[in-house]
Amino acid sequence: MGLWLVDRFGNPSGSHSVARAARQAIDEARDTIAEVLGTAPGDVVFTGSGTEAANLAVLGRTRSAPGPIVVSAIEHHAVLNAARAAARWCDVPIRVVGVGRDGTVDLDALGAALDRTVSLVSVQLVNNEVGTLQPLSDVARLVRRRAPGAVLHTDAVQAVAWYDVGQLGAGADMVSISAHKFGGPQGVGALAFRRSVTLEPLVYGGPQERARRAGTHNVAGIVGMAVALAAVTRDRAAFCTRTGRLRDRLVAGLLAGIPATYETAPGAPKAPGHCHLLIDGVESEALLVLLDAAGVAASAGSACASGAMEPSHVLLAMGSSPEVALGALRLTLGHDSTDADVDAALRVVPAAVAQLRAGRYSEPVEAR
Repeated sequence: MGLWLVDRFGNPSGSHSVARAARQAIDEARDTIAEVLGTAPGDVVFTGSGTEAANLAVLGRTRSAPGPIVVSAIEHHAVLNAARAAARWCDVPIRVVGVGRDGTVDLDALGAALDRTVSLVSVQLVNNEVGTLQPLSDVARLVRRRAPGAVLHTDAVQAVAWYDVGQLGAGADMVSISAHKFGGPQGVGALAFRRSVTLEPLVYGGPQERARRAGTHNVAGIVGMAVALAAVTRDRAAFCTRTGRLRDRLVAGLLAGIPATYETAPGAPKAPGHCHLLIDGVESEALLVLLDAAGVAASAGSACASGAMEPSHVLLAMGSSPEVALGALRLTLGHDSTDADVDAALRVVPAAVAQLRAGRYSEPVEAR
């Protein structure tokens, strides 16, 4: 894009030359993001995170057009908690739709939850914990047929690095993304509108973002997000092939090396970088401590829920018992993952599990 910020530190809402340069940088970034997401530049609203984008979609829509909210049971808390808040503030019901053991939304249950009173439906494109890909085109067809007045939002935060969201999200009216999930800076996101949607802003002030999100723009963050999105779009095919190969080797090796271990949603379509396992006889909290000390960065579920060792709502919705869900392990691969990283995980994770099963929590595991 050839964007440089050396002389673009002005307020993009100003009128002098430095401000105009900042505005140009934002406009060029907006053009890039709109093209990738399949919408018009004026229909991209910049936010401070993917969470804010999801909140704007859920709360903004419900406050503007109160009515029942339909969400899947495995949505990110940015959607679930926003829906709960919207339901309280607007005195409307939430209809939670279950999923199968493969982590995909139950379309029959979704159809039963839809009617002409529904205002908003939110189904994420890729689950943030287990990586399952949702049948969003089928969801969109159901919504159009059963709830023609409803707006469909998809949380695509986990999808952008792996899939063409412009194509897979074509049926959605609103798409939320977050830059740091595809190599951009932290603290910047966007809500893209694929169709005309009336919504109430969450942040009031100036007329920025066509009065949909007030506040001075994060110019550097927005430009960084656009550059990262262009790069991941260009390199996606090769990246997914390479990362998928590493993930498959990691999953196969851990299943072979750790008895009584199971892949979550085996055979379901899922993002190439997600490795999610359920390990019998081990609690995630203790395992994560040992892995971290050995140089393996892992989690049990959503990074946003770290420190709260409760059974994952995603796994419970997929049919796992609370005891089984507490043995979850999530390893995510990315652009800088290598065969050496997989080799290290295949050495460290089985050793840590064996140590915990033997009751020797305090001993260090061999580090990288």
